[in-house]
Amino acid sequence: MSGMLIVGAGLAGLTVAETLRAEGYAGPVTLLGAEPHAPYQRPPLSKGFLLGETAEAQLMMRTAEAMEKKNILLKVGAGVTAIERGAKQVTLSNGSTLAYDGLALCTGARLRPLPLAGASLGGVFGLRSLDDSRAIKAALDTAQNVVIIGGGFIGLEVAAVARRKGRQVTVLEAAERLMARVVPPHLSQFYLDLHRGQGVEVVLAATVAGLIGADGRIAAVKTGDGREFPADLVLVGIGVIANAELAQAAGLDVAGGIVVDACSRTADPAIVAAGDCSVRRLADGSLRRLESVQNAMEQAKSAAVALLGRERPFTATPWFWSDQYDVKLQMAGLTAGFDTVVTRGAAKVDATTRKFSWYYFRAGQLIAIDSLNQSPDHLTGRKLLDKGISPTPEQAADSSFDLAALLA
Repeated sequence: MSGMLIVGAGLAGLTVAETLRAEGYAGPVTLLGAEPHAPYQRPPLSKGFLLGETAEAQLMMRTAEAMEKKNILLKVGAGVTAIERGAKQVTLSNGSTLAYDGLALCTGARLRPLPLAGASLGGVFGLRSLDDSRAIKAALDTAQNVVIIGGGFIGLEVAAVARRKGRQVTVLEAAERLMARVVPPHLSQFYLDLHRGQGVEVVLAATVAGLIGADGRIAAVKTGDGREFPADLVLVGIGVIANAELAQAAGLDVAGGIVVDACSRTADPAIVAAGDCSVRRLADGSLRRLESVQNAMEQAKSAAVALLGRERPFTATPWFWSDQYDVKLQMAGLTAGFDTVVTRGAAKVDATTRKFSWYYFRAGQLIAIDSLNQSPDHLTGRKLLDKGISPTPEQAADSSFDLAALLA
């Protein structure tokens, strides 16, 4: 039995499977998941689930009955060890093989390890999977001193949860500012002030020199300047690595991820890739890798259509979000290269201001919006960016001007 084979049962893999059915494909669809769980949502793992506001049952994306109704065969605990492109088959970790007509690689990413002795001590965690979040959630019940290594989205979201639970929290960030890879300096400063205002000790330009243990468990984190921060729970959040080795071993193009085009196609016409494992080659030849729910879903839809021999390029504006304390950050577009930024909704912005948006322009054209507790701005902004419609900076800064009217 051949048909469509999907490696990876996360959001991207599930979306490929369901899109194939929605597009009328009637052949076999098999979804292989290395984890022992049915497809589940990952964003709440560092937010609502960890805080206890989201039940585990709410994480599950589809019931077994829903999968069966769509005639999607889900195999959990089914890791793939090799792709044989010539024979159009994959080898599973148990030694068995499965043939395919079309193959979708949705293998995700794994945590970047901390290259220090002590990283395997009890009480030291990474956060990528449901099992990771379960373990951290249990450890937070008794922890008193929490140290977060890495001031990116995941680290700061967990810091916010731990602080809301009353724990002493320290964030150690190697860069000169928080979330430096993905947000502009003024947004980094806002979050620095926000966390410090909540009682988090944030140390920037921090070099982690060692993890100190006692009786097999973490006791402290030592920095390069000789300081020691007490810790009975450490979260390592220093990024992820795309799971592209399977594709690379099969001779596919890999450059920080599995290289695909706007339709999620690899160089092999029978193989597509989507989600965190992939990197998209843009029209100018540059590569872009995004880690987001939207990217996983939209790439997966393109991938499914490509397997059916059609084209549906992913062209929508990228968007992201993060929940920290009572602040929901929603980001639309990419701010790189902006030359003008204006504020809408607040005369003055500081850590006590909770409802406003920043609009970013390059050469007079709107390129991105960051909204804090302003979902209407975010939704309108995405539509403007998708349609290539730009207000002037003066219009964006004027709260009395109806930006949605530009869409009419």
